[in-house]
Amino acid sequence: MLSCNTGVYQEPVKFTGMAQGTYYAVTYFDNDQRDFQPQIDSLLDAFDMTASTYKPGSVISKINDNSSDTTNKIFRDIFLTADSISRATGGAFDVTVMPLVNAWGFGYQDPEKLDKNQVDSVLKYVGYEKVRLEDKKIRKDFPEVKIDFNSIAQGYSVDLIGRFLEDNDISNFLVDVGGEVLAKGKKPGKGLWKVGIEKPAEEKSSPRSIKAVVSPKNRALATSGTYRKYYERDGVRYSHTIDPKTGYPVAHTLLSVSVMASNVMVADAYATAFMVMGLEEAKAFLKKNDTLEGYFIYSNKDGKLRTFATPGMRRFIDTEEI
Repeated sequence: MLSCNTGVYQEPVKFTGMAQGTYYAVTYFDNDQRDFQPQIDSLLDAFDMTASTYKPGSVISKINDNSSDTTNKIFRDIFLTADSISRATGGAFDVTVMPLVNAWGFGYQDPEKLDKNQVDSVLKYVGYEKVRLEDKKIRKDFPEVKIDFNSIAQGYSVDLIGRFLEDNDISNFLVDVGGEVLAKGKKPGKGLWKVGIEKPAEEKSSPRSIKAVVSPKNRALATSGTYRKYYERDGVRYSHTIDPKTGYPVAHTLLSVSVMASNVMVADAYATAFMVMGLEEAKAFLKKNDTLEGYFIYSNKDGKLRTFATPGMRRFIDTEEI
């Protein structure tokens, strides 16, 4: 997802940086022109020491290597939201999928040539019901259970930045961390924030282009897709989205899901869940959940791109490539 900012009527405060292995970009309007980048960098560094599996000393890494079962508030906030969404989606969203992600070559390990027996041997350690929070401590059914917040933590970090800005009396801002976006207020002069939804690319290296532009007023928008995160082996393309119930990478025509919600953590998690579900199951889910809006890009039987948007989402779309 690409952030767009046009029609600025007052000088904004803008800065970018790196966090969680990706970029972040913050734009806000402040009469005092305060620069909050040092504080936001510190906030993101502290966040990584809770939720990043790439930091050996982080809270989540210690839980995964069984050297600690202690949590903090950030970990508990993410874990409890993840558990709720896992239950709501029947396990389509599952933060214990990490052993499968690693086995298929999207974590720290090289991709393995997995047969059914190998997949089944990993699957027995995957399942949100195999880990729980008791008295602020994590309890696992098996020590091999590992937690991966990558499909939800990035969204939560956007929410944290948004909360920080609001606590400092900033009410008009756009925060983007790796394509997960929170838009609040508007640009002075009555202009709304605009965010681009990326058109699925044929290859990882293909130039980026926009499929649709939306104005998510006071809403969060998160996108998940299979078209840039994959590897090929023996002519087969393996998606980074793993179905936690089957143990295999998803194989369907859904290429990209954008979810609009009240906060980015929830939008981020549901975007992943819908990529696992596939188009029809996700559409059925959204019909019963009016707090979420969705925009789906998929390929038809002829390989041509098609889109589906919930009626609520259509109200936020400014322009769309046909």
